Amino acid sequence: MKVFILGAGKVGRALAAALKKQGTPVTLRPARKGVPTTRIDATIIVLALRDRQLGPVAADLATSGVVPRNAVVVHNAGSLPAEALEPLRGVCAGIAQMHPMIAFASTSSFPTLTRGHVHVKGEPVAEKRARVLAKRLGMTPRTFAELDTVGYHAAAGLVANGAAALAAIGVELLVVSGVPRAEAPKMLGPLLRSVAENVEKLGFPDALTGPVRRGDAGAIERQLELLRDRLPDALPLFIASGLAQLPIAKRIGDAPKAQLDEVGEVLQRALRRSARPQAAAGKRAPSRRSRR
Repeated sequence: MKVFILGAGKVGRALAAALKKQGTPVTLRPARKGVPTTRIDATIIVLALRDRQLGPVAADLATSGVVPRNAVVVHNAGSLPAEALEPLRGVCAGIAQMHPMIAFASTSSFPTLTRGHVHVKGEPVAEKRARVLAKRLGMTPRTFAELDTVGYHAAAGLVANGAAALAAIGVELLVVSGVPRAEAPKMLGPLLRSVAENVEKLGFPDALTGPVRRGDAGAIERQLELLRDRLPDALPLFIASGLAQLPIAKRIGDAPKAQLDEVGEVLQRALRRSARPQAAAGKRAPSRRSRR
């Protein structure tokens, strides 16, 4: 297998580095250089591009004459199906989506791909080759016949980007609680990894931990008061997170129903209390003209 990657952003660089490390011949070409002018020497061409670039680049590749007939072309976009590469259908051996469900955040520091999952879907030859490539990277290829790629991508974004945003707020909460800012991310990284391991190994509801699961309304009340005092902007997210945990905790059943109901009441009171200032701010005094 020889791999050609067009796009030297976060995903392209990470895939190229991982392939080189395990000995697969790979060529990485920055997207700014455009479509190559000489024949591509590869059995699988990976378009690691932004969604809006895929159609135009596929069209350029299709008319360029540089794509080998025996090569397959795949893209890494999560929300777009294989048909994003439609101009290449018939020009190469097959087209497919190959989306790694991994968070790529840097062009120089790459995430571990091992044990990650890759959604592969497209024409048979392209699917088969993409699966081989995924396994070489230590990843698990998956194909869901009726997958809604928009919902799939939204789920990935909610967890990956939502977790990053949640951790950013966690950093601020640690800082106002006395932790040096430089140390806070170092503390939360391992915590996030342990959550990821619990989600992967235990699934739900068992991966949930903490005071909501235990039905500890008192602890939650104290945390809400601290947030009101030191980090009020984080309060709505904290409340929403607690309410989202509640049905999971009920499924586990570690705490008696009465205690979980009390947790729900504490969170609902906090939700109503946080909404009151917003409602008051939205009420404006009538203007002189309106009183005439």
